[in-house]
Amino acid sequence: YGASSNKIDISFMQSTEMLGEKLASRGHALVFGGGTNGLMGAVARGFSKKDGKIIGIAPSFFNVDGVLYDKCDEFIYPDTMRKRKELMEQMSDAFIMTPGGVGTFDEFFEILTLKQLGLHSKPIAIFNINGYFNNLIATLNSAVETKFMDSRTTDLCPVFEDADELVTYLENYKGEAKLFKCIAGEK
Repeated sequence: YGASSNKIDISFMQSTEMLGEKLASRGHALVFGGGTNGLMGAVARGFSKKDGKIIGIAPSFFNVDGVLYDKCDEFIYPDTMRKRKELMEQMSDAFIMTPGGVGTFDEFFEILTLKQLGLHSKPIAIFNINGYFNNLIATLNSAVETKFMDSRTTDLCPVFEDADELVTYLENYKGEAKLFKCIAGEK
């Protein structure tokens, strides 16, 4: 998950493109929102540089000149944004949140909630480029400290500032022995 804006500082683009290169060079494929701009486009360009497999998923109403990445190996056009998120969840083996806005937060928090509820056991990682997520991490920690959220929730989405460490985490991920289900009140 990541920004679709090209107005952001180039260092975010460079870091995300490098992440895409690292993932592709280590044999991973990309399932993403299909955009050519912002960090979505940056990660896809990184995959393209290393001949990685790329699957884009975006509703057909996004299919206008210059919006969708045209070098995808496969492109899926669901009818709605909800279906887009569902397909991305089903087709992905792991989730990485790179800096972004409301759409990125929406996708991240939905996938984190589903994992918290035990509805999937795939790894989630936050790529904290230039400290972008420091305030979000502080908010999540505050929710834990004030007992609005269990600390195990933040354990489900480790934060990385180094792309190699992030990729290594994903590759070595074994899953939780027992995911908790807060809806059932398990501890």
